[in-house]
Amino acid sequence: MRITLERSNLLKSLNHVHRVVERRNTIPILSNVLLRSDGASLEMKATDLDLEITEATPAQVEQAGATTVPAHLLYDIVRKLPDGSEVLLATNTEGTAMTVASGRSKFSLQCLPQSDFPDLTAGSFSHSFRLKATDLKMLIDRTQFAISTEETRYYLNGIFVHTVESKGELKLRAVATDGHRLARADVEAPSGSEGMPGIIIPRKTVSELQKLLDNPDLVVTVEVSDAKIRLTMGSIVMTSKLIDGTFPDYQRVIPANNDKELRVDCQSFAQAVDRVSTISSERGRAVKLALNEGQMTLTVNNPDSGSATEELPVGYDHDPLEIGFNAKYLLDITSQLTGTDAIFMLADPGSPTLVRDLAAEDALYVLMPMRV
Repeated sequence: MRITLERSNLLKSLNHVHRVVERRNTIPILSNVLLRSDGASLEMKATDLDLEITEATPAQVEQAGATTVPAHLLYDIVRKLPDGSEVLLATNTEGTAMTVASGRSKFSLQCLPQSDFPDLTAGSFSHSFRLKATDLKMLIDRTQFAISTEETRYYLNGIFVHTVESKGELKLRAVATDGHRLARADVEAPSGSEGMPGIIIPRKTVSELQKLLDNPDLVVTVEVSDAKIRLTMGSIVMTSKLIDGTFPDYQRVIPANNDKELRVDCQSFAQAVDRVSTISSERGRAVKLALNEGQMTLTVNNPDSGSATEELPVGYDHDPLEIGFNAKYLLDITSQLTGTDAIFMLADPGSPTLVRDLAAEDALYVLMPMRV
């Protein structure tokens, strides 16, 4: 193999694929990126056996071929080369080493044969549809923070995506929960998604996908089966295994009869929570909201370091109520809200609270209270 390509093109593609590669690997080939050149492009592929990303980038191909080299090492080398330079990639005749040359810099990297590189064979997909990158990004952004990190409840370690009928329309819905809070977001269901299986997209896949959806004009092709998902975004193809488990019936935890409405200015509320929680212990992080007509008092008590209170004018005209929440969870939710005001629907100090974004009808959040 002998090819020349722009450093900027090579770096951009490597940046997308090398992140999949785990830093520590017991299987040497999984530390490598597969480079395959033919025609006028270089295709790169990286995998951790659960997630695979491939991307093609333009290149001048003098001699086609394929090999694998250490992914993080190649990325670090290309990253440190000067802007605007051209990079030559050439393998020796035995295929055991690859030269990376640019200007006066020259590196030699050890290769492993491309025949050893695993292929995450996708099989056939039962459903295929196209979705605007902005819609997919919105579904992820609004729900990702609520994904559970508890490995024992592995079926909560991702975003549950499915189609659902809502107010007479078919919606594509994303839901994530960790048992303490729940986030739900909807977009209009694209043609082709009808009847698709409900799927749980793993946390790592969600995180990598979020970084690839940086072009708002992009349209993503989504292909789904019971076990895998494939997303095609321009020259990038991402294939991932899905979490093999049953997502709980989340509808049961969304309260329907919360009758006490609290309206707060999002920014003022978030800043007040942030300020008073400065004093809270890392472990507890509980903030108490005392509600009276037209006013909220936020209180944090920490036996080790002191206490903090702050008052805030709010829209509330029900019986007085005291309820506690995890300050971090409150801030996570308020950071997702796009409107100036948020609506909290409360029942009592021990029941889940519903949070709505006035500017986004298609998003909804549920938060479990804490004892304070």
